[in-house]
Amino acid sequence: MPATSVNPVFGSVDDVAERFATHGYIADRRLATTVFLQTRLDKPLLLEGPAGVGKTELAKTLAAATGRRLLRLQCYEGQDESRALYEWDYGKQLLYTQMLRDKIGDLTADAPDLASAVHRIEEQDSVFFSDRFLAPRPLLDAVRGERPAVLLIDEVDRADEALEAVLLECLAEYQVSVPEIGTYTAKVPPYVVLTSNNTRDLSAALKRRCLHLFLDYPDADRELEIVRAKDTGLPEAAARHLVDVVRGLRELPLRKSPSISETIDWARTLAVLGVDELDPAVLADTANVVLKYERDLHRALDVLPHLVDPNRTLPEPGHHGGGPGHHHHGHHHGPGHEPGHEPGHEPGHGQPDETGGRATRAAMDREGRHDEGYYGAPGPGPTHRAAPGAGQGARSFAAITRRRTD
Repeated sequence: MPATSVNPVFGSVDDVAERFATHGYIADRRLATTVFLQTRLDKPLLLEGPAGVGKTELAKTLAAATGRRLLRLQCYEGQDESRALYEWDYGKQLLYTQMLRDKIGDLTADAPDLASAVHRIEEQDSVFFSDRFLAPRPLLDAVRGERPAVLLIDEVDRADEALEAVLLECLAEYQVSVPEIGTYTAKVPPYVVLTSNNTRDLSAALKRRCLHLFLDYPDADRELEIVRAKDTGLPEAAARHLVDVVRGLRELPLRKSPSISETIDWARTLAVLGVDELDPAVLADTANVVLKYERDLHRALDVLPHLVDPNRTLPEPGHHGGGPGHHHHGHHHGPGHEPGHEPGHEPGHGQPDETGGRATRAAMDREGRHDEGYYGAPGPGPTHRAAPGAGQGARSFAAITRRRTD
């Protein structure tokens, strides 16, 4: 994008909101005010909050709305400063050394001794430690680049604290020091956006240099407006209903709550399926779009009928209509399961067996069973668990109703 297209100045807070909306990002008044102040005060902006609330997208939209190039530093554990600042292109230096070998010989040919020869070579250090051998990484590129930039330092909480110390000079002075060359200072300070998912506390020194904004999940009206802005193709009434369902899912003790982007993905999924009106069956069949852990999915399947229709009444005990809510998604049976015979059920009947059935259910409902042998499971799992049996989304509502009455 040519530099002439850069328009870094927002005229007002309303101008920020309007230009962001043009690029599909719906900003509330507080967010628009913070972005406006960032561009006027030339201060970095630190965005904290849960994953999937639009932190990274804000930086991308800021770049698009101002015509600046976007530079992204993705942080991770063990990252060193060379991946953030710069690296020396040693291969290129070696190649040049081989090419200039004869010239080096000429330079030292009349040297009276070894010390003199070494001194003459040392005087040529600037040849091999110069811009031509410097490989800039995002921080240096944002500072010394000719074109104004938006620098996104994404998930800074994942990086080690040592990298935070490296960032301080860049964030405070918009400069980067290269010992072999000198200090680069930005002609046009970049707009810097740092994001954090709060996996650890950031240092006070880092926070002191930044404007701070905590982004949380939006209210229902704003989330619906975001879904509309993304042109998902889902009818208005269904989109509004879907937003209410997602907000209900976020109130459950889930390992990962649905993000705004996943709400949009769910809306697009339902639109592709031609859904005009939500029902528990179609939501259960597509819930894996927003729920990425099996235990979260099981927990949600039990409450989806109530979220779709709060006035819904469960079927009478013994009723197996196979309607909405009666799903067996990927249910695996343990050893001893005989084909054609559900554990705890008499062959050919829909009623749970009162002797073996309860024992089987008790073993299946044992608290923490999803955590054993589960790759990446964080210890004992969520602090607040649903009541025993609430995680078994694959069980029919007839069985659930019967358990409640037992």
